[in-house]
Amino acid sequence: MSQGSVPASRASSACLPAMLGLLVLLGGCASALFPQPAPPPMRFTLADDTRPADVQAPSAPSPAASGPTLIVSVPRAAAGFDTSKIVYLRRPLEIEYFAYSQWVETPPNMLAPLMVRAIERTGAFHAVLRAPTSATGQLRLDTELIRIQQDFSARPSHVTLTLRAVLIDTATREVVASREFDANVQSPSDDPYGGVIAAQRATGQVLAELAAFCAALSAR
Repeated sequence: MSQGSVPASRASSACLPAMLGLLVLLGGCASALFPQPAPPPMRFTLADDTRPADVQAPSAPSPAASGPTLIVSVPRAAAGFDTSKIVYLRRPLEIEYFAYSQWVETPPNMLAPLMVRAIERTGAFHAVLRAPTSATGQLRLDTELIRIQQDFSARPSHVTLTLRAVLIDTATREVVASREFDANVQSPSDDPYGGVIAAQRATGQVLAELAAFCAALSAR
């Protein structure tokens, strides 16, 4: 072997780091050529955190026995809000949706059982039933979710929840009363999760006011 020659094993060892680097580089280029799967969306819900002390029933003897039966319809939703996507605004009148955050269900379907439980807690009704049901009731509550959205047009952002309620006498089909409930809650952080927390607090406010509204009219 000449003095300047290099053993084959040593030459292979010297080339190995370069080959590994080339493979890593080619792997990075290949991954860049193919689209990566989008991360799964984070899913959020509106929970039932209305406390009995939040609503007041009218004073009446044995309200659970003497009160009417109330049928609660599933809320309708204004255009753009009958979706599990979470709505936000950066400027007036332009609705956008978060790409990787959404509700587990549409807001109207999440609100329906929460309304039933909040009104039940007042003790003003013999029964509070969610439609559809085969039972009949003396009163029916129809609602429309006008908006539930996080607004980033000003900082800190805030969530607005607006619900319109109509109480109907099922025998005469006359409107007993109607009212619009509106809650505006500042978000603890300017991100989707902060908006969810604010939406939860806004929901609690609106449910408490809605339950008190129905309870006050139950004796009519």
